[in-house]
Amino acid sequence: MRRVIHRLTPLLLMLSVACTVGPDYEPPEITVPDVWHEAALHGVVDGEAQLHTWWTQLDDPLLEELIVRAERANFDLQRAVGRIRESRALVRVNSGQKWPEVGVSADASRSQASDNGTATPPPGGFDDASLYNAGFDAAWELDLFGRIRRGVEAASAQYEASIEDYRDVLVTLFADVAFNYIDVRASQARLRYAWDNLTAQQGMVQLTQDRFDAGLVSGLDVSQAESNLAQTEASIPLIETALTQALNRLAVLLGEHPGALHDELEVVAPILNPPREVVIGLPGDLLRQRPDVRRAERDLAAQTARIGVAVADLYPRFSLTGFFGLQSVSFDSFADGDSVTWSFGLPFSWNLFDRGRRGAVVDAERARTDQLLAAYQQTVLLALEEVENSLVSYDRQQLRSTKLRSAAEATERSLELVRTQYMTGLADFQNVLDTQRTLFSQQDQLATAEGLVLQNLIALYKALGGGWAEDPEQPEHFTVGAIAPEVDGEAAED
Repeated sequence: MRRVIHRLTPLLLMLSVACTVGPDYEPPEITVPDVWHEAALHGVVDGEAQLHTWWTQLDDPLLEELIVRAERANFDLQRAVGRIRESRALVRVNSGQKWPEVGVSADASRSQASDNGTATPPPGGFDDASLYNAGFDAAWELDLFGRIRRGVEAASAQYEASIEDYRDVLVTLFADVAFNYIDVRASQARLRYAWDNLTAQQGMVQLTQDRFDAGLVSGLDVSQAESNLAQTEASIPLIETALTQALNRLAVLLGEHPGALHDELEVVAPILNPPREVVIGLPGDLLRQRPDVRRAERDLAAQTARIGVAVADLYPRFSLTGFFGLQSVSFDSFADGDSVTWSFGLPFSWNLFDRGRRGAVVDAERARTDQLLAAYQQTVLLALEEVENSLVSYDRQQLRSTKLRSAAEATERSLELVRTQYMTGLADFQNVLDTQRTLFSQQDQLATAEGLVLQNLIALYKALGGGWAEDPEQPEHFTVGAIAPEVDGEAAED
């Protein structure tokens, strides 16, 4: 036993001075404003934002059902899950390098040396002979300078980044489903206004024709009324196209064929009303809530660890190898104690001169880290910008929608008055035409604006990173807790 300890003493000394080279990662300090510049707006209040299921605040059961279906069947989301599984497997690949590789081998052979070869044969020549071999061999790289540890650290951070990528896809998917659903309802409202105006204009064509037949007006009134009617009819196919495209896009988001939702959504429903109050968090919450910001930070952590991998390549590599087995020329004596064979080795390698290649690799990894640091800082700024823009767009679109509704209601009253005046001869037909065209234009803009109010609200929720929580009820194909890395950076087994 003393002899074994004596032989292992140099190895134990090397392990005792093992270190991890390269920089230790520390999250960068990012300065963000204390409050939102555009926070003091209509319907927007400070507080603890409930962003996990923001769409429930719109109070539309059908929209909630569509989002659930999209989460279960969307193919972009399934691709993101695949990337998580891939990166989890790579964590295990890197973690496996920390342990010895052990193999087993066995063979049986029979051979005869040449009597005319280089070896001098015995009298009577060489006889044929058998040889039986079996044993275990092992190899273990001693991670004295942390090359493997840094590799595991990088793979673990990249695995965590893939989870954030999944969450980012989730945030975008839910926003896209809601956005296109609102597009459907807004297009249906536009169609409803178009058909209402078409019916009124058809009545005006008949009225002008009757007055022309009675000799009360010229044929110009009839022609102008027909022209106005045709112009309104020409607008309907464009609106129907927009409606069909929104339905098709919504179906694809749900993993279904284009056209699959036409029957389900053919029943016209009004455009949803926005909630009375929209609660948003503070700018600092973005660093915790936005998946793209979180992913950029994890990418930076992974790249920082890769510097350590490159630095470790500047130092020597030590390995521990060994073999234990049995060897005999006779199968009958194969299991005897005298058939035991073993070997032990401590390979060492160190590239002393490569004309600066490994040093250049370290410089390249440091440069990549600087790039990702700048990318992380830029991602934070873009996130802040997106929220500020969404806040002001939501507020101004609400104001525009309110004014358009007032204008449309006033023009509707004006149309009744001018139509009465035309029939009594107090106004010419041009006034009627102008008022009809104005009313249709305002109503079409109103339907579009009411849809934009909600779409800007959806954009705000998306900008805030809404659509996921730290401990949500995840779909069956993905559970964060089931695949999260263990302590020490190793992924859980499948």
